[in-house]
Amino acid sequence: MFKSARIALAPITRDDLAVMFGWINDRDDVLSNAPYKPISESEHQAWFESVRQRTDTVLFGIRLLETSKLIGSCQLHSISEIHRSSELQIRLGDASERGKGLGTEAVKLLLSFAFNDLNLHRVYLHVFNTNTAAIRSYEKAGFVREGVLRQAAHINGDYLDVFVMGILREEHAGK
Repeated sequence: MFKSARIALAPITRDDLAVMFGWINDRDDVLSNAPYKPISESEHQAWFESVRQRTDTVLFGIRLLETSKLIGSCQLHSISEIHRSSELQIRLGDASERGKGLGTEAVKLLLSFAFNDLNLHRVYLHVFNTNTAAIRSYEKAGFVREGVLRQAAHINGDYLDVFVMGILREEHAGK
């Protein structure tokens, strides 16, 4: 478990799946990060089991320290031992906890794990150009824009640009 002043990153358990199932089927929330497709409970459980089997993925729940309430999830996936890199993803599923800096805290904790425990050199992510709150959060955590995938996502009838952002080990250490 990794802790900051207000949150902890801890393993996801089967008990968390019901809460996460609600998040993944919230159309408005999903559209800020991905195309929407309703997911059945069996598909959701199969996803969880497949993630647990993967050696290139580490998944954490984001919990409030005071109550242990699950408010989101974050992960490093596509971990490459050769390139010492990984892609970061985060979801604050509990809308009432957004806008408080908790996502930034979670990203910083996950980056510390990536660079200190996994010995990675680079962490990158993809974010829709319209997700300004996420972009601000990533920038506060030290990410820089590396490029734009023009009109790379078709979301809710519109083509969106996707920003590629990244952070290197030495940039994180300098924070």
